Amino acid sequence: MARLLEGRRALVCGSSQGIGRAIAVHFADQGAEVILLARSEAELQRLCGQLGSQHRQRHAYLAADLAYPDRLKKLLEERLPELLPIHILVNNTGGPPGGLLYEAAPHELIKAFTQHLVSSQILVQALLAGMKSELFGRIINIVSTSVKQPIPRLGVSNTVRGSVALWAKTLARELAPFGITVNNILPGATETARLASIVEAEASRSNETIEAVVEQMKNSIPLGRFAKPEEIAYAAGFLASDQAAYITGINLPVDGGRTMSL
Repeated sequence: MARLLEGRRALVCGSSQGIGRAIAVHFADQGAEVILLARSEAELQRLCGQLGSQHRQRHAYLAADLAYPDRLKKLLEERLPELLPIHILVNNTGGPPGGLLYEAAPHELIKAFTQHLVSSQILVQALLAGMKSELFGRIINIVSTSVKQPIPRLGVSNTVRGSVALWAKTLARELAPFGITVNNILPGATETARLASIVEAEASRSNETIEAVVEQMKNSIPLGRFAKPEEIAYAAGFLASDQAAYITGINLPVDGGRTMSL
């Protein structure tokens, strides 16, 4: 069976755990050389070693915190020349803490925009020349279904996710002439540490058991279960491939049918 990403190199953010890790593993399985990016150098080293033992590609990692854009920019200036060209960028990072938007302090909004939007802009600008020279590029943003339907008690997250979606739509039109596509994946409730923390917070707030909260959440999903991180990765793999060359500027929910809007 042909591997859809053979000969491509991908930079996957947030790849030490959860959805990002699943995407990195899937991309490697599909033939890509993967550059892992996350905060935990130990986890990155471990995963890089595992990928290297299973595949013939040469993988690498960058230890960086997207909350500190100046440090990210400096790291990219130092390391990117040896890693280019990079054909695929997956922007992915942990969501902001939950809570009501009107109670959020200004610094919480600034931190969220820095981590989710400013750092993504830095990454795009760092990789753009290489994508243009190859006449091929895939920018995939892991966002949230809140782009289509705000999620209660995730006020800061709803706000910044909407901004990322409009940023991506704008880029999609600007970059299309260079053979570069820009798309958003909108995961629903997915079995990750992020979901576990949301469940725990809701159980504490509502004075219900974790089991009861999980049951309520699953009942709101037509398919009746949470997504597995690998299911988000499969969507990313398709959008990163040649098969998706005519798809750009879209929001793709992977949510088991939970989102009520089109």
